[in-house]
Amino acid sequence: MDHDRLLNIAVDLGCLLMSSGAEIYRVEESVRRLLQAYGLGSPEVFAIPNCVIVSITTPEGHPITRMRRIGGHGTDIELLERCNALCRRFCADPPSLDEAREQLDALPLQTPKHPLWQVLLGYGAAPALFSPLFGGGISDAICALAGGLVVGAFLLYGRRLIGSNGFFRTAVCSAVASLLSLLLVRLGFGQSVDTVTISVLMVLVPGVALTNAMREIMAGDIISGLCRAAESILTASAIAIGSAVGLAIGGIF
Repeated sequence: MDHDRLLNIAVDLGCLLMSSGAEIYRVEESVRRLLQAYGLGSPEVFAIPNCVIVSITTPEGHPITRMRRIGGHGTDIELLERCNALCRRFCADPPSLDEAREQLDALPLQTPKHPLWQVLLGYGAAPALFSPLFGGGISDAICALAGGLVVGAFLLYGRRLIGSNGFFRTAVCSAVASLLSLLLVRLGFGQSVDTVTISVLMVLVPGVALTNAMREIMAGDIISGLCRAAESILTASAIAIGSAVGLAIGGIF
């Protein structure tokens, strides 16, 4: 068996799981089970949010290690579920390495992607649905819908304008959201600046990252948990700074 190819397949699967938003334990366990299904008794797997390291020892006693760095990523539940299903199939009935590579490479292409207009509509619908939870009326929900659409447009189409840095992008979107909410209320379209602003900012809150951070800390994955917690704290700081700047600019005028 070509252990180099097998190790590459396992690492690629781990990276695909990580980039789709999987927890650390899921990444490590999936890669470990895949390698064990192909007859490797004690593979070593270590993962943090931006890196996967896998080490195996061949039956001849030759150690092989792969390290793969992962760039910025988010959450894709559909791809995550398909990766899990593919890993289970590989573990239950290991195919040939050629077939495994073919199925793994085809997985991202076969995963359906929502059109950008649907994603943008989701950015608008979420704040509109949050608004009643914060005590807002119909007018506040409409303003939140408009603010969510603008923030979504910045996130989806404004990469060249606001850059790819997550902290700066979140701060700019928060400033735009708070300033737009203030202007809409002043123009008489909404009733409460606080309600509209908070509703729009909810689309920027790192809820999944913070939840995973707490889960990983409690599970003993301290490094990963602290990394995710730090990321969540920085994102929350960017939201606070951006919204304060937006309201300050609106107050000047």
